[in-house]
Amino acid sequence: MSHRIIAMGDGLWDLFPDGPRFGGATANYACHASILGGEVFMVSGVGKDDRGRALLKVYQKHEVNTELIQEVNDFPTGIVTVELREKGLPTFTIGENAAWDNWVWNEEIEQKVKSADALYFGTLGQRGQSARNGIRQALKIAKASQIPRILDVNLRAPFYDDALIRESVILCSVLKISDEELQRVAQACELNSSLSDNAVLVELRTKFQLDIVVVTRGAEGAVLVSEEGVFEQPGVPTTVVDTVGAGDSFTASMTLGLLAAKDSSEILGEACKVAAGVCSHAGAVPH
Repeated sequence: MSHRIIAMGDGLWDLFPDGPRFGGATANYACHASILGGEVFMVSGVGKDDRGRALLKVYQKHEVNTELIQEVNDFPTGIVTVELREKGLPTFTIGENAAWDNWVWNEEIEQKVKSADALYFGTLGQRGQSARNGIRQALKIAKASQIPRILDVNLRAPFYDDALIRESVILCSVLKISDEELQRVAQACELNSSLSDNAVLVELRTKFQLDIVVVTRGAEGAVLVSEEGVFEQPGVPTTVVDTVGAGDSFTASMTLGLLAAKDSSEILGEACKVAAGVCSHAGAVPH
């Protein structure tokens, strides 16, 4: 039986120099979690426009349930302008006040959250007040029912501050950070600035009573901290085409490994392999 995952947040089009590609951390995560065998419901907003209709088709192609995605009046489907630097590393310019900022909490979403096996959210997905309110409602329900709450920190200036980071960490049970974000999260969570990276992970887990904390390190692999200990996974060799979506696929694999009650080292190893596979082709999800 598939595990039911509710993914709440951004779904949009990444506008690359060579044309648009499906994107958004939450949307990428939802598709990868579905590809890996999860029963995934996306909670977001699309505009009443061609881009919104095209976005829904991609979700449906990857068997992500779209019944909780709202068609939002007066706001366009989200876009991000992407430029690739050397080694395929992306820079993003994110369109503001999009449909995914403006979905509204309702009873239908509430019922699905109550029956979920896991809830996924990010920091960027809380940019809009309406979306933030909805995500916080869902997290409150999930926390009370001890449903795993997976936070993927995705810091995109200027759409975050210390309070958002700290409040999000308090509400999650599983925390995924990239190495570029680790010290910023440590600062927001008022940890000792002299701690090593691994010590920061251990301290985050202890201070916020988290089940798992993981940091991804690009080509260097990842480190996971759980009650079983500290686990390090070296990078999986791959030919990097672009890195967009690799972290999202890692988090999707980690979620399903956690729900399948796999041990920490297996969860980490599988997630690194999945992410390396995504780096080897263009775009965040398979076409």
